[in-house]
Amino acid sequence: MKRIVILISGRGSNMQAIVQTAKKEHWSAEIVAVISNRSDAAGLEYAASMGIPTSVVISKNFPTREAFDAVLQTEIDRYSPDLVVLAGFMRILSAGFVEHYTNRMMNIHPSLLPSFVGVKTHKQALDAGVKVHGVTVHFVTPELDHGPIIDQLAVRILSTDDEESLSQRLLIQEHIVYPRAVRWFVEGKLKVNGNRVDVDADLTN
Repeated sequence: MKRIVILISGRGSNMQAIVQTAKKEHWSAEIVAVISNRSDAAGLEYAASMGIPTSVVISKNFPTREAFDAVLQTEIDRYSPDLVVLAGFMRILSAGFVEHYTNRMMNIHPSLLPSFVGVKTHKQALDAGVKVHGVTVHFVTPELDHGPIIDQLAVRILSTDDEESLSQRLLIQEHIVYPRAVRWFVEGKLKVNGNRVDVDADLTN
């Protein structure tokens, strides 16, 4: 039984998708905690309603990133997780923190990495005139928005798209690809080889 901790900063829609999919598909896993850096994160209420323990480590209460990360790491490790999932967790994490969870911390980024790192990815894609845009699930490394890619999904950019419409269409894809990637981890179907993630060839979805 794999133990999963999910970190959120807001509504946690990807967290909700993972929780719901895990329950529906009867994963051999337990979401053992949802932790936020904001006490007003709406996703905390949802997690609590599902019987998932929640806690808050308020980032603005710490003088440095490293000080916050140290306390956050202690809180996470209380739950002895096999996997840490960043689901809209709006913090840049220190190298030491990231390395503590090497190959067992995932993030989802709203672009087809390595293209369009950072913020405002939908604007970046529209400004660049690309024809497809998408989302990427990857293992987290100290370099921002890099790390071994686990899975990606793409959509075609329409002539009528703006940032909002593109964001909404991609959110649907996020709710497909992120639970799938987490399930692969739970099932032991991911193997990291350098900067590449191999997925068992017997996967059918």
